[in-house]
Amino acid sequence: MAIIGVRIDGRLIHGQVANLWTTKLNISRIMVVDNDVVNNDIEKSGLKLACPPGVKLSVLSVDKAAANILAGKYDSQRLLIVAKRPEPILGLVEQGVELAELNIGNMSQSPETRSVTRSVNVVDEDIRVFDELHAKGVKLIHQMVPGDTAKDFLPLLDKVR
Repeated sequence: MAIIGVRIDGRLIHGQVANLWTTKLNISRIMVVDNDVVNNDIEKSGLKLACPPGVKLSVLSVDKAAANILAGKYDSQRLLIVAKRPEPILGLVEQGVELAELNIGNMSQSPETRSVTRSVNVVDEDIRVFDELHAKGVKLIHQMVPGDTAKDFLPLLDKVR
């Protein structure tokens, strides 16, 4: 399978994803899965600028991403999937994309969120989606950078239920 990593990061492509994760995992393509960003030319331009040299970029809707993955379009590549929130990842799984593990790296704080860790903030809908992903067999971890130890995300999430 071409999928090397799957990460939730509200910033999508930035220093940690662009430099640390792509280098550590030897990524050849970053796939941003977001039904809103796919229609936002300004945001797509920013993502292109943030993408490291030599790494390809795809910005796709959930449906298009699932179709491309299931059709084997990336089988010869090392793919890192990135989404702002867990819903697009659940959408991929519901359409048949097999994901072993999801790294919840960064979800921004807002007045509606509750803090799970210093960098991960959730609303009730996020908790529901994480529970559903877990029920579908996706291992949930929290790891900001490759040098950090990966932590099981569910006990962290239990603190804010």
